[in-house]
Amino acid sequence: MKSPAARVIAFYLPQFHPIPENDEWWGPGFTEWTNVAKAKPMFRGHKQPRLPADLGFYDLRVPESREKQAELARNAGVESFCYWHYWWGHGKRILERPFEEVRDSGRPDFPFCLAWANQSWTGIWHGNPRSILMKQEYPGRADEELHFRWAQKAFEDPRYTCVDGKPMFVIFAPHDMPSTEAFCEHWRELAHKAGYPGLHLVAISNKYADGIDRYRNPILRPFDAVTQLVPQDYLETIGRTTKRRDLVRKWKELDFGGRLNHLKPTSWRRPTRIRYKDVVARALEDMPQEERFLPCVLPGWDNTPRSSHRGVIFEGETPELFRTLLQKAVQHVSVNSVEQRIVFLKAWNEWAEGNYVEPDVLHGHAYLDVIRSVVFPGVSQ
Repeated sequence: MKSPAARVIAFYLPQFHPIPENDEWWGPGFTEWTNVAKAKPMFRGHKQPRLPADLGFYDLRVPESREKQAELARNAGVESFCYWHYWWGHGKRILERPFEEVRDSGRPDFPFCLAWANQSWTGIWHGNPRSILMKQEYPGRADEELHFRWAQKAFEDPRYTCVDGKPMFVIFAPHDMPSTEAFCEHWRELAHKAGYPGLHLVAISNKYADGIDRYRNPILRPFDAVTQLVPQDYLETIGRTTKRRDLVRKWKELDFGGRLNHLKPTSWRRPTRIRYKDVVARALEDMPQEERFLPCVLPGWDNTPRSSHRGVIFEGETPELFRTLLQKAVQHVSVNSVEQRIVFLKAWNEWAEGNYVEPDVLHGHAYLDVIRSVVFPGVSQ
């Protein structure tokens, strides 16, 4: 088969099965589908709810659902699922069942890797960011070794995604760690003792404040590669902080400015609305053309199912605009060595953020078809 133009690695959310913690916080039986199914349009033309097609409201405890996901991804040209995993410190995990069943059963026979979602869970989805549901802790080297030993079971699986023979491991919030240098050095030492040629550690750059280099921040130096946190890379530099917001957008959001916004009744509150075509146009414009800087593409964004009027919507998303974005990303990595031609996809299945490529009622398989046509140009569907 023809070699792919890029290695598309899709972030994969495991929150599609009930767990005791979510039952306690949000009610019995809560999963990501709870928010997806109850979503309602917040203005004329708002595309909600967004409903799944082929896979239905699946439960990730069911092996057949995981097999079908892998089949769809493989046929679309996605190389690997990058499973979000949660290690809170002191060995505490959550939502680990789907991945551990994939790891231990050997099924599906589809590549995977791990991304550590090292961020405290708060009530931010429901307007209460100061409430801590689960706190991310960093107890020290003993816990780092315990974490490595858990991850090692995955690293040694023949399906595990590697770069130049080195297992890939992604970290969501490097800026929150006590020391990225100490962590990376420790894990590389453990990998060397385990007989690996090394680790390929990837940082997600999640700080975009003025005066901070989002790609060359010293916190990111210990990593082998750096990618963006989308959609924040756009929101915090262009979308939300710009002083010249156009009048049309202000009217759409019923934005009356400062103090008046605080006086608005709840029924008048609106989410932030940004044109997806503007996001696509600005994407990757400041990413350095160096092999360690890897793009991350976003098929769309609408987190109002989680956040209601506090949410953000990228309006006018279409498969063709996504094609343009993915082509830009593939072109960016085309000069890299074959192993380093990596494009992250955020995400495979983050439905409550409008951030998925799985088949839905609105677009069917269109986003999967786009991925295949860009990754394997010239190959018939």
